[in-house]
Amino acid sequence: MKNFLLASTSTLHGSGFLEYLKAHIQELFDEIKEIIFIPYARPSGISHDEYTQKVSAFFASIGIQVQGLHTLDDPAHALRNCKGVFTGGGNTFLLVKQLYEFNLWQILKEKIENGMPYLGTSAGSNIAGINMKTTNDMPIVYPPSFDTLGIIPFNINPHYLDPDPDSTHKGETRETRILEFLTQNNITVLGIREGNWIRAKNEKLSVEGSHTTRVFKKNIPAFEIEPGTDLMGI
Repeated sequence: MKNFLLASTSTLHGSGFLEYLKAHIQELFDEIKEIIFIPYARPSGISHDEYTQKVSAFFASIGIQVQGLHTLDDPAHALRNCKGVFTGGGNTFLLVKQLYEFNLWQILKEKIENGMPYLGTSAGSNIAGINMKTTNDMPIVYPPSFDTLGIIPFNINPHYLDPDPDSTHKGETRETRILEFLTQNNITVLGIREGNWIRAKNEKLSVEGSHTTRVFKKNIPAFEIEPGTDLMGI
């Protein structure tokens, strides 16, 4: 049974880092005392350390220690033997490239499919889909493949924004970009608004949060689903 939480964002306006998800994260990592944090979506160097410190401060508040994967001599061994994983946001192209370079994809996929608790936010949620082609990020690096974990049977678009009817901006909307994707791909896409997340627990896969979620499918109009909706049938 898979056990993961994929959030659109780590931080909501007016609250602290991961605070809006605190109770759900405690439930996800119940009885786990140490997890691995994957900071690869952020540029290398000191940013990895600062990012890990920020994550560690939050998890310390719920009694969990954090190890940054970038600090470990053998990332594959550490990932293979850990009890839980959190992958944070940043740039999805960079995250995907480094996961391929360190040969971590198959290990992470197998661990999640075998029930290891996994938390993703933004880029860390993007990689749960079939591929990363519906990310919002710029291609600052070139990964060897756009294929990702495939632990959910669709793609997601985190930070989904609805068109602003009062805006004078005439460029492409988020919906336009996703509809462009569907002209070349037959993969369902979920537009995950801020404050929403996907939860896999006890053989159930659902969308949760405080807003509806927009669903895009090839050759049919986009539609909305309510929090709590079973996602296996979309």
